[in-house]
Amino acid sequence: MDMNKKIEALGIVPVVVLNDADDAVPLCKALAEGGLPVAEITFRTAAAEESIRRVAKELPDVLVGAGTVLTCEQVDRAIAAGAKFIVSPGFNPEVVGYCVEKGYPIFPGCPTTSDIEKAMSYGLKVVKFFPAEAMGGIKVIKAVAAPYGSMRFMPTGGVNEKNLLDYLSFDKVIACGGSWMVDKQAIADKNFAKITEITRSAVQKMLGFELLHVGVNCADADEAMKVAKRFSAIFGWPVKDGNSSTFSGTAVECMKKPYLGKNGHIAIGTTSVLRAKAYLESMGFEFDESTAKYKGEKLNAIYLKEEIGGFAIHLVNK
Repeated sequence: MDMNKKIEALGIVPVVVLNDADDAVPLCKALAEGGLPVAEITFRTAAAEESIRRVAKELPDVLVGAGTVLTCEQVDRAIAAGAKFIVSPGFNPEVVGYCVEKGYPIFPGCPTTSDIEKAMSYGLKVVKFFPAEAMGGIKVIKAVAAPYGSMRFMPTGGVNEKNLLDYLSFDKVIACGGSWMVDKQAIADKNFAKITEITRSAVQKMLGFELLHVGVNCADADEAMKVAKRFSAIFGWPVKDGNSSTFSGTAVECMKKPYLGKNGHIAIGTTSVLRAKAYLESMGFEFDESTAKYKGEKLNAIYLKEEIGGFAIHLVNK
């Protein structure tokens, strides 16, 4: 999986400023436990290089990158320390050209159409949009994205849990950079449990899990219609017959022949099956790849391997 796809699957890239390298590993552990095994550690402090080195060595499952990279010398130091990607606040042709030549993934800040065109000339497919809110937010991103069909964006600056979904709902946004889950006082107090809590809240907001419907396994089409009509008689839900199932309202799907799950299946809606899958896999859950369904290149639905209470569980995009 290339770096753009890895970051898209994560959805949020915590932007981290550290004054003490001793905080790097416990902080990134806290982020990973909250559902974000990724960190952009900025070169704003003297502790950045050592922080990246420690995370890369001790937490190999955390995708660590270097932010606020301004020079080629910083690029070399960051990569040597173990950074997997580079982020810069603006478009510096020397730095971008150096990274492209070396094959290092780079996300330069490109808040204008001129910057975007420069990035495209270097073959970049994703750029950082910074400072996102100060530059007009998602409305401006949608406006500047229109002429550049292949370019995608990682907005950073002013993004928080309240406006996160406004950005991520636009398909040209692969992820958002943000620092709100990396609470400065919590770091100073070594209260990494609080960072895990804030991160988990951000991830749950991003994924938006909700119950969509319950699928009931029936022996055949006649039984499926009978069950659907019974639910309709009780709750007044309309019956809608389909090719493989009969729905009663939107809450109950009656399968015309037994499908996955001993008793049936439960459909959980999410804002992004891709990100939900990556999140749950980071928590140790496994998926049945043979059940994956796509709309174009976009993953639209997939089942967990595990059954719960006799029901198969599948994720579907809302």
